[in-house]
Order: sequence, then C-alpha cells, then structure tokens
Amino acid sequence: QVQLVESGGGLVQTGGSLRLSCAASGRTFSDYTMAWFRQAPGKEREFVGAIRWSGGWTWYADSVKGRFTIPRDNAENTVFLQMNSLKPEDTAVYFCAAGSQYAGPSLRDYVYWGQGTQVTVSS
Repeated sequence: QVQLVESGGGLVQTGGSLRLSCAASGRTFSDYTMAWFRQAPGKEREFVGAIRWSGGWTWYADSVKGRFTIPRDNAENTVFLQMNSLKPEDTAVYFCAAGSQYAGPSLRDYVYWGQGTQVTVSS
C-alpha cells in the first residue's frame, strides 16, 4: 500500500523559512513525479511545485518561484519543500502527491496523496 506522510508544518513569521518533508513508502517511486499542492481556507487546492524523481527536474508555480525549492533524498524515498521568504498568503494546508512520470500541475494527474500539514505565516 502506497503511503505519503507529510511533516514539518507549523507557525512562522513573515520572511521566515520552513522545510516540509514527504516520506513515501509502498513502492518504488523512480518513475514518478512528486508534487506539492496547497489549499487555503475557502480556496481551491493549487499546484506549488513538482519534481521528476528520475532526473530531478523541477518546476514551480509563479507565486513561489525563487522562494521555494524541492530537494529530495533518494536513499530515504523522501522529498522536501524548502520554503523561504514566507508570506502570509502562503498560509495553507500543504499536501504531497505522487503521479506518473508524465504528471503536470493538474490535481487529476496525481493518484496518491498525503494527509496534509498546516503552514501558518503570521504578519
């Protein structure tokens, strides 16, 4: 059974940093795309960024480009979301997701989802 478990959320001040983790288990993810999405209260879930497990190619939403990165640890089957220069508008529940190697920024491309972790940025 595939499991994605996020951790690392919390409360941070504007301009601060947080690092989220997504530990993947249950299968080999070498042919997968791992993505991060977020959902703020009253808003739709939106794409944040993704990494192709094979090759490490990454891409990001314009709203986080230059501030967020997605490192990975192949040995631990874990991807991270490194968030710097956080803003109040980054406040949301952040979700890790896994999709095929062809997955893009659409929610429909992702089969497996984590339970989410809350990130709150105070002004």
